[in-house]
Amino acid sequence: MKILILRLSAIGDTIHTLPLLNALKTRYPDCTVGWVVEDKAALFVKNHPNVDNCYVLPKKLWKQRGCSFENVRDFFKIIKTINDEHYDIVLDTQQLLKSSLILPFLKIKRKITLSGGREFSSLFSNEIVPAKHKLFDPEYHVVNRNLELAQYLGAYTDKIEFNLALPDITVINKVESLLKILDKNKKTVTISPATTWANKHWDEAEWKKVAACLSGRVNLVFTGMENDLPLIERIAADVENPVILAGKTNLDELAEVFRCSDAVISPDSGSAHIAWAVEKPFVITIFTATAAKRNAPFGENCAVFYPEISCYPCMKRKCRRKKEKNLCCKSVSAEKIVKILKNILHYE
Repeated sequence: MKILILRLSAIGDTIHTLPLLNALKTRYPDCTVGWVVEDKAALFVKNHPNVDNCYVLPKKLWKQRGCSFENVRDFFKIIKTINDEHYDIVLDTQQLLKSSLILPFLKIKRKITLSGGREFSSLFSNEIVPAKHKLFDPEYHVVNRNLELAQYLGAYTDKIEFNLALPDITVINKVESLLKILDKNKKTVTISPATTWANKHWDEAEWKKVAACLSGRVNLVFTGMENDLPLIERIAADVENPVILAGKTNLDELAEVFRCSDAVISPDSGSAHIAWAVEKPFVITIFTATAAKRNAPFGENCAVFYPEISCYPCMKRKCRRKKEKNLCCKSVSAEKIVKILKNILHYE
């Protein structure tokens, strides 16, 4: 049996689809699994031990070129490569128009998706599996929704497994060099405070409180993109010997930084999901506008905090409250984060 997975973007959503992949490979160890993914999220797919064929759509390059013959040529070259593999099944886990528009070009007999897709995506599949919940049900985790497709194909879904590929020696050596000043007698906490939506950011003053409480008691590492550096420098202003890695790691190296950490604190972001997927640190996620029960890392090694206010979760990029704007960003206290860290890390 040959199965193709459509999950194009983003990093968190791609990671949320890995348990589906692993469930299928556990049930059918001899099956061939291919995956169509965009370049931004490709790293955790193309190196995955259970992915036999990875087809990367170079979205960044295509956007740079604009509307061009080269883009069309590249697309159909990828389609031909997929069709030459003669897959038996394709699973559209994205359920949006961007993924479903690929389906008509695929010479695959069974095109399977869950009911409730958006943007008329279900019209492009020929096998619709009745979903237990709506696509964006804030009370139902997207990992469990994806696993419904595994169940439909006869796989067992009692375990949530990510099975990321282990890093190569160059990644390990670089991260060791970046973290060489850490005190080996102290626990290490990594803070990844930034994310893509302003409305998903936790209040900066609360971050500063957490950092100040942890300073000197644990090693503090800060990660993010280069443009997150001003925010991180403000948060770390009163921290003793902070290690600031903003803009200094790629995603593979970031995952290794998390493997070297005892705890990771992050808002709803790709960093939180990567930390969950490496299955080593204790992961604390702080939710504001988005739905924790749908998206947050869960399990024994995770803790999630979210606001208890009437408008939560709004799932909006911009706050629509007329008064007390962005109240959700201020509703989780630093004291709660510090308390759970002290309980799990046992620092003095």
